[in-house]
Amino acid sequence: MARAKEKKDDKKDGKAAKGSGKKRRGSPPVRSAALRELLRVPVGKPVDLSSYSASEIPAGPSGKAAGIEATARLAPRLAELQERLYAASTAGDRRRLLLVLQGMDTSGKGGTVKHVIGHFNPSGCRIRAFKAPTTEERGHPFLWRINRALPVPGEIGIFDRSHYEDVLIARVRDLVPRRDLGRRYGQINRWEESLADDGVTIVKVFLHISYEEQRARLLERLDNPDKHWKFNAGDIEERALWPAYQEAYELALERCSTSEAPWYLVPADRKWYRNWAISTLLMEHLEALDPRYPPGDFDVAECRRQLLAS
Repeated sequence: MARAKEKKDDKKDGKAAKGSGKKRRGSPPVRSAALRELLRVPVGKPVDLSSYSASEIPAGPSGKAAGIEATARLAPRLAELQERLYAASTAGDRRRLLLVLQGMDTSGKGGTVKHVIGHFNPSGCRIRAFKAPTTEERGHPFLWRINRALPVPGEIGIFDRSHYEDVLIARVRDLVPRRDLGRRYGQINRWEESLADDGVTIVKVFLHISYEEQRARLLERLDNPDKHWKFNAGDIEERALWPAYQEAYELALERCSTSEAPWYLVPADRKWYRNWAISTLLMEHLEALDPRYPPGDFDVAECRRQLLAS
């Protein structure tokens, strides 16, 4: 079954780089430009997810083999930038980066953590997967548990799901009154703005997977006993709510894509493209920060003399 899926992926990747299905609304032709410009969700404009293809290749490698190779080539640069970010924090630089991953079940949040964050030194990363809130967490404002998981200066934080669950599943499942739900978008925007003011670069990624691809990935889990632990019968019930979740995501992307913390929409039907795109987005943001190694506060020549004499 896995081999058949790989062949299907290879065949799909052999199609034109523009992909199939509906095209990204308002997207320019493939060109040499920052990926974060190309994948950024427009600020203050309505979002229609049906106008975005989950299998397109907006820019970058046009095939699986080239994509995997290109992602591997990014690893040394990402590791260097992470080390520089951490080193700068030892001299008082408060900057850090937070990657927020959101998407439907099977869209690849866990896979991103495995394949992309693996480029970094784990000691400099703070990874948090948010599940249903605990009894203690429900006794606090919804951002309370998120604040406790933020990266400290010099770190790269990764959220597998996030505070956006409080305007996604909370909306779909009617977990809070609508008047309270409506206020949460503004609370999120003000909170993210305060983080940006404090030196946090927020990279919010929506992993856009198609309805058909989700079915295929869920079937793979059912057909492989080694993947049964990843399958939950409740996934089928959640899948029935697909239209409601798409609407909830559209509202979150529209209302919470700001200049301080924009959303990026990454086509996620092709796992290799997802990995390349997120790796590239992280590299572009880290390069924009341009963290520097701090100078030594000691006499280099004297320390060298003493070492040679020892």
